[in-house]
Amino acid sequence: MTDIQHISYLQSEALTPFAHPHSGARPREHGDSGFWDTLAGTTIKLAAVFWTAVLLTDSILWGVAGVDPIRSFFGKLIIDSFGALLTLIITGVLYRLRNAGILTKVGLAFVFSSIAAPLFSLIDFAFFALCISPKVPVFDWHMAGVTMVSSFGTFFGWSCLFISLLYSFEVQDRERRLAFVREEALTAQMRALRYQISPHFLFNTLNSIAGLIEEGSTKRAERMVISLSTFLRTTLTLDPMSDVTLAEELMLQEEYLEIERERFPDRMDFSIDAAASTKAGRVPSLILQPLIENAVKHGLSRSIKAITISIRARRHGDRLFIAVENDLSASNHSRDSASQGFGIGLRNVAGRIRARYGDNGRFTAGMTTDQNFRAEIDVPWQAA
Repeated sequence: MTDIQHISYLQSEALTPFAHPHSGARPREHGDSGFWDTLAGTTIKLAAVFWTAVLLTDSILWGVAGVDPIRSFFGKLIIDSFGALLTLIITGVLYRLRNAGILTKVGLAFVFSSIAAPLFSLIDFAFFALCISPKVPVFDWHMAGVTMVSSFGTFFGWSCLFISLLYSFEVQDRERRLAFVREEALTAQMRALRYQISPHFLFNTLNSIAGLIEEGSTKRAERMVISLSTFLRTTLTLDPMSDVTLAEELMLQEEYLEIERERFPDRMDFSIDAAASTKAGRVPSLILQPLIENAVKHGLSRSIKAITISIRARRHGDRLFIAVENDLSASNHSRDSASQGFGIGLRNVAGRIRARYGDNGRFTAGMTTDQNFRAEIDVPWQAA
C-alpha cells in the first residue's frame, strides 16, 4: 500500500522582543498584567528570602566574632532593612532597563552596586553613631572598607540573581506567546482544512434536486433536500478544534452517502461496518469527508459498473483504525491512472492527522491487491 506524505502547514513565527503593557511598546495579549504581577510577587518573595539569609548569616558571623547575636539582632534587622530597600531600588532600575543586553545589565548592576555599597556603609555608620550617642563615634576606615566590600558583594549578588530571574520570566513569556500564536495558527489551519468540502457536491446535489422535481419525483427530491439540509447544518456548526465520536462522524457521512446514492441510484451503493465498541472512540470532525468524496468522485468516474463504498472501523488495543474503500475492479483504467486526482482530499486528511496527533497518527492510501482503492486512518484510541 502506498503511503501518503504527511503534510504540516504549521510554521513557527518569529516573535519580537516583548515589553511591559505600560512601557510604550506594542500592546500585549490578554492576561499579561497577571503574568507581570507574578514576576513582582516572585521578586518580593525572593528578596525576603535573600535578606533573611543575609540577616542570619550576619548573626552567625558576628556571633563567631564574639558579638552576642541576640542583643545585636535588632540593630542588624534595621540595617538590613535599609539594605533591602536599596535592593528594591536597584531592582526597579534594572527592571526599567530590562530590554538592554545581558552584558549591559550586568555592567549596570556593577555600577549600581558600587553606588549602593558606600551609601549602605554610611547608613551603617550613622546607625552605629545613633546607638552609642552621646558618645562621639570614631570613623574606622578599615571597618568602613570591609563593610563596603561586603555590601557590594551583597548588592551585586542580588542584582545578578534578579537578572537571572528576569531572564527566566522573559523566556517563559516568549514561550507563552509562541504557544498562543501556534494555537491560533493551528485553529486557522484546522478550519481551512476542514472546510475544503468540494463545492461541486453542493452544485451537483442542487442540480439533481432540480432534475428530480422536473421529472416529478418529488418524494426523492424531498429526501435529498432534507438530507442536504441536515448535512450542511451539521458541518457548519461543528467546532473544528473539537473531536466527535465515531458514531456521530459515521452518522454524518451516512447522510452524505444517502444524498449521493439518490443521485446515482443504479451506480453506487455503500456499507458501514463498525462495531459498537468502536463508535465510542473520538475522531476529528469531518475527517472522513474528503476520503468519501474521493471515493464517490473517482470511483464512479473510473468504473463502468456499479461501485460499492465501504467504511470499516476496528479497534486494536489503544489504536483505532478507520478505512474507506471503493472497488475499481470494473475500471478500464490502469493502476497509475487510478491513483491520479486524489491529491487534495488526501493531503487534507494527512494534514489534519499530522496537526492533531503529530507522529502518533498515521494515514495511508493506495491500491490494494484486489484492485480496490483504500485509505486508512490510524489514530490513538480516545474514549468519549
